[in-house]
Amino acid sequence: MKRLTLALLAAFLLTAGTAEAAKPTIVLVHGAFADASGFADVTNRLQDRGYTVIAPANPLRDLPGDAAYVASVIKDAGPVILVGHSYGGAVITEAGGAPNVKALVYIDGMALDVGESTFDIAARFPGSKLPPALRPRVSPTGTDLYIDPASFRAVFAADLPARTTSAMAALQRPATQAALEGKVTTAPWKRLPTWYLVGTKDEAIPPAAQRFMAKRAKATTVEVTASHASYLARPKEVTDLILRAAKR
Repeated sequence: MKRLTLALLAAFLLTAGTAEAAKPTIVLVHGAFADASGFADVTNRLQDRGYTVIAPANPLRDLPGDAAYVASVIKDAGPVILVGHSYGGAVITEAGGAPNVKALVYIDGMALDVGESTFDIAARFPGSKLPPALRPRVSPTGTDLYIDPASFRAVFAADLPARTTSAMAALQRPATQAALEGKVTTAPWKRLPTWYLVGTKDEAIPPAAQRFMAKRAKATTVEVTASHASYLARPKEVTDLILRAAKR
């Protein structure tokens, strides 16, 4: 009996260790006009549950290059769940063909089809407050686009405190026009399990556009009352959705 008990205990410990090792790495890819620090609360929640999290700095220079950078980050990361916010959704779509990517999660994200760009979806679903708020600035790497600081809160994060959004506006990272015009060449959501979080108060990407992309991708979809910055305004709901993808 004692030997049987020890054998069962050893089997349990081995199984537990295997389950722990099987946890995928969660890769959080931010979008335009933001940076990876916005994922701090979501990252903490995931790490508290034992997940390895990587939140790379999305270059925001051009879609092929941005996707190649993310692909280089995940190359040796083992099984991966790719999470993309906004334009970061276009990036994880383009990078999602890697064999170790097991699922895609879009947070108010651009789940684009082959031949589509972020601007294409914006043109197809009018009503966004983002286009009139964009301000161009010529840089050595192309035309950078910023959100006018005076409009940042209304466009990006109306449900966050004004003090917070004032800092976000000052710290925003621009995307080039070329990045937002970049067309994806693959659509891995057609074969991978996919999840989508719709922010119903999003003024940057209309909820109608998000629902269209989520339905097209046959994504498991949740809707939350949140602005475009849903990962900041509703980190619990965002984390819960990522966990559902990771535990599948």
